[in-house]
Amino acid sequence: MHFPQLAAFTGGDGLIRVIGHRGARGIMPENTMEGFAFTLNCGVRLLEFDVVMTRDGVPVITHNHSLTGSIVRDQAGNWLQGEEPKVSDLDWADLENLDVGGLDGRSDYGRRFPDQAFLYGARIPRLSDLCELIAQPDYQDVHLMLEIKSDPDKLKNTTARADVVAAVVAEVRALGLTQRTLMHSFDWTLLAECKKQAPEMPTSYLTQLPDNAADIGEDHAAPASPDLTKAGVSVPDLVTREAGALWCPYYLDVTAAQVARARELGLRVAVWTVNEVADIDRMIGLGVDAIVTDYPGRVQRRLLAQGFVWSEQAVLAR
Repeated sequence: MHFPQLAAFTGGDGLIRVIGHRGARGIMPENTMEGFAFTLNCGVRLLEFDVVMTRDGVPVITHNHSLTGSIVRDQAGNWLQGEEPKVSDLDWADLENLDVGGLDGRSDYGRRFPDQAFLYGARIPRLSDLCELIAQPDYQDVHLMLEIKSDPDKLKNTTARADVVAAVVAEVRALGLTQRTLMHSFDWTLLAECKKQAPEMPTSYLTQLPDNAADIGEDHAAPASPDLTKAGVSVPDLVTREAGALWCPYYLDVTAAQVARARELGLRVAVWTVNEVADIDRMIGLGVDAIVTDYPGRVQRRLLAQGFVWSEQAVLAR
């Protein structure tokens, strides 16, 4: 099947795409409409973000399965205390007035992003909120890398998994965005369900080898990920066997040989999450199609310094 949305994620001669990770997490509150708007205003037209389902079936944009105390404040402006509640145990009405506009700088997670702006009144968005934004005429060139989070408590529940995919697909289709969306996950079984329900949207396969620990303050995808450690396994080949359109490896795992093999297979490569200058430069040297980053401006600057651009519009402006 021909997927027109893949062109937006495909690099080329002097062209490497920039994908804003959760918007621009390094400098703006993550997975917020404010963060997404900032990223778009920087000329970055590819957004990566995370979708989790509420108890009453509303797809919301947030990374962890539980509300994280270092990110979320209640209506009185207090950081959440005690056991972190699972999003899947809450209704949309329980979430819509929470504040996610800043980080608790005393927390381990907050200390990771000292340059992130602190806003008051930023809310957890619904998937429909972001879809409504990019359906507007000014954003017709924006594409979505939509990561569906796989609930570790429901990995074996095929009905629950199908329901999550159905709800997400319905939101994307409702605003005619299927030709601007990739379905993206660490959970390859979930991606198979995406293919079944939404064959018009290509699938993007996230991977991370178990040698690398989960980042501080973040859920690890290991419970949902396939075993990639078997001797002789070529991850690009595995993704191709799954009929994947894009491979999205952790930046510390990817090698020049793997990128070359992906090229042979016709597979696009987008690396995550690349933030430091030396790592950005290495990814540029590998010739990947796209770089997922918390600091879109930093990647733009490194690309320009080496004679690259990140979009067709940037080519015209150069």
